[in-house]
Amino acid sequence: MPLPKTNEPPARIQIQRVTPQLDGGKYAVKRTVGDSVEVGARIFRDGHEILGAAVRFKPAGATRWREAPLEAIGNDEWRGSFAVDTCGKWCFRIEAWVDRVASWREELRRKRDAGQDDLTSELAEGALLLGRDSVTIEEGLAAPAGDRSGKAWSPTYEVDVDRVLARFGSWYELFPRSWGGFEGVRAQLPALSELGFDVVYLPPIHPIGSTNRKGKNNTLRAGKNDPGSPWAIGSELGGHDAINPELGTLAEFERLVADAKELGIEIALDFAIQCSPDHPWLKEHPDWFHRRPDGTLKYAENPPKKYQDIYNVNFDSPDWKNLWQALLDVVLLWVSRGITVFRVDNPHTKPVPFWEWLIGEVRREHPEVIFLAEAFTRPAMMTTLAKVGFGQSYTYFTWKNTRWELLEFVGQLLDWAPCYRPNCFVNTPDILHEYLQRGGRPAFEARLVLASTLSPTYGIYSGFESFENVPVQEGSEEYMNSEKYEAKQRALNGALLPLVRRLNDARRENEALQQLENVHFLETENDNLFGYFKRTGDNAVICVVNLDPMRTHEGVCVLPASTGLAPTYHVQDVVGESEWTWHLGRNYLRLQPGQSHVLVVRR
Repeated sequence: MPLPKTNEPPARIQIQRVTPQLDGGKYAVKRTVGDSVEVGARIFRDGHEILGAAVRFKPAGATRWREAPLEAIGNDEWRGSFAVDTCGKWCFRIEAWVDRVASWREELRRKRDAGQDDLTSELAEGALLLGRDSVTIEEGLAAPAGDRSGKAWSPTYEVDVDRVLARFGSWYELFPRSWGGFEGVRAQLPALSELGFDVVYLPPIHPIGSTNRKGKNNTLRAGKNDPGSPWAIGSELGGHDAINPELGTLAEFERLVADAKELGIEIALDFAIQCSPDHPWLKEHPDWFHRRPDGTLKYAENPPKKYQDIYNVNFDSPDWKNLWQALLDVVLLWVSRGITVFRVDNPHTKPVPFWEWLIGEVRREHPEVIFLAEAFTRPAMMTTLAKVGFGQSYTYFTWKNTRWELLEFVGQLLDWAPCYRPNCFVNTPDILHEYLQRGGRPAFEARLVLASTLSPTYGIYSGFESFENVPVQEGSEEYMNSEKYEAKQRALNGALLPLVRRLNDARRENEALQQLENVHFLETENDNLFGYFKRTGDNAVICVVNLDPMRTHEGVCVLPASTGLAPTYHVQDVVGESEWTWHLGRNYLRLQPGQSHVLVVRR
């Protein structure tokens, strides 16, 4: 190994195992505004010198570093933290140094305590170090530390900071055409706000193509009045930049967005990169689409599903740069119209570098924008999409219904927590799980409690609150008379809404329910009873759910001393609105089919 090509010798301080970081610093860890970034490192040096260390950090666009101290906690381990107070990419690095004054002072003390009489040389060294003509032992021992010499730095790491909404929020999905268009949805905003929803998500609101339009229940021939699937984007009226006039005008849409924000609600739009055969891009940019050897366009497929009314774009097109730019322009246009939350359709079927570029470009100028990935795929892709910029992601929650499935599922989410924020939708227009089909109201109640208390972010698709549970056929997860292909007459009058409101109120009032990593599973001695405990600071919540929608179950909920609870404490049930006295150890409970306890521990 050749000698270093520098005049100065290499730094002797070692900085190792810096946390937090992802994949050796390749990707940014995720935080939200107001979070404290806990930093750690192993820092040491040959010899006996006393070291000092700090974390230096700055937000995106800043030129000056801020600094927070690191404290030695033993065995060369150092810890500290800094707060992030704005959205965007922050960076940090560890700086360490030798404190020559503290090192000399400690040497002087040890020699004095050992009874050495002649410290003339040591005091001369100290006088030189302190810039004095002379120094006494007493003056030396009182000399303030803080000298920085022999500095070393770690690599720079990134922290991607989002709004709190990226971590914590309640979503409601609806099709505007079933609510009277934009004006009809706007009339529902006060009620949605009172129910505690933070986001109202709209499927695509663009013109719908006529060619190969799907009919009721996904039939291949549409009737005269069939409105088609909103995901078949584009007609002679425009493409991704246009609004379906059947829903209203641009002015009505912008009024909807503005009124929602006044009530504390975000309107989320669907960003689906696909086109109907009538989309303007097919004529303007034919090379942006896949073609078979005979020259015909290839419609979208996800076997056994076929989407004859949709064409996917070709990301391998020779004109890919202009395609990328056009898609970025679409997102930026809707941002200019007030949209700062996007639900992205099937991002796992598009190139990862594209998403890293597009999200980076958008959030560089608009760091408040949040992207939700609708990616039901392999773990590697799901986590990579999170790493490259998606602020939250759909999960496999809808398919996890037993105790052991839930334990495995949440365990995986905890492993992914440095980069991946879950959004646990209880249902979607595409997913009506067998558990809901067969379990009746108790199944809906159990799933609602699980989603809203296990995950900081969850969502329901309209119809859930009215217990819609009829599949198009046995063994299918598609809804009978799916709203994807027809308009319905919707209203906020479902029998489950009072429970939705109680749970959303509890989520806002209890910080413990706004986190994922604080979950601890509890023993119930009955696999049909799923128990867990969440605590943040002094706020603690105990949840027990009867996973069986058919039968009543008895059991216990065991609260160990590690919860930090008092030997005896009072709990208030958010679901049943009752109060009890509970204890550390075993607490008897009996739950009806699908019923739950969501117990807030009262101080």
